[in-house]
Amino acid sequence: MRTYSSDIAFTDAVKAVQERLGSRKNYHRMELGGGWQSTITPDLAAYLGDRDSIYLATASADGQPYIQHRGGAKGFLKVIDNQTLGFADFAGNRQYVSMGNLSENNKATLFVIDYVSRSRIKIWGTARFEEHDTDLINSLRDEGYKGRVERALIFKVEAWDANCPQHIMPRFTEEQVVEIVNPLLEKVEKLEAQLASKKI
Repeated sequence: MRTYSSDIAFTDAVKAVQERLGSRKNYHRMELGGGWQSTITPDLAAYLGDRDSIYLATASADGQPYIQHRGGAKGFLKVIDNQTLGFADFAGNRQYVSMGNLSENNKATLFVIDYVSRSRIKIWGTARFEEHDTDLINSLRDEGYKGRVERALIFKVEAWDANCPQHIMPRFTEEQVVEIVNPLLEKVEKLEAQLASKKI
């Protein structure tokens, strides 16, 4: 049984390193102040609803880690209830490493990053693939997104934490660049038209 929600990551070995390198006092104060969240808050739900890309970390029974990218339409990672997330899993390269790992070790982590706001969220919990509950799988499908849904991934949240923006380089999607650039192009066109009308 964990004393603090952050104990999911701050094991005795981690705490020993924190102690040795001088950060344990600050993290212990954080723990006493309530520590990390263990349920999906409205703010977290809104943040996840705006993402089109996440990373899923799993490990085999003997501890070999594996990280896999998952993406889809914005908001493809859906809130099922205040402790459960899920997404439709599309046909891919058929390696099934995450699926195999979760069949023998259900511990998992989601890493979610927004390059524009330079923010990131780490979510710890357990995960499983759902292949038979068609109603649940269909509820996680995005009709407008092309991709053959094979199953769903269901993630039970145990703890989550927001990271600082340090060292995150801003990146923008094509859609975001168009939003910024189009008004500028329109302004340039108007100015060019005004200049052209003044030519003798």
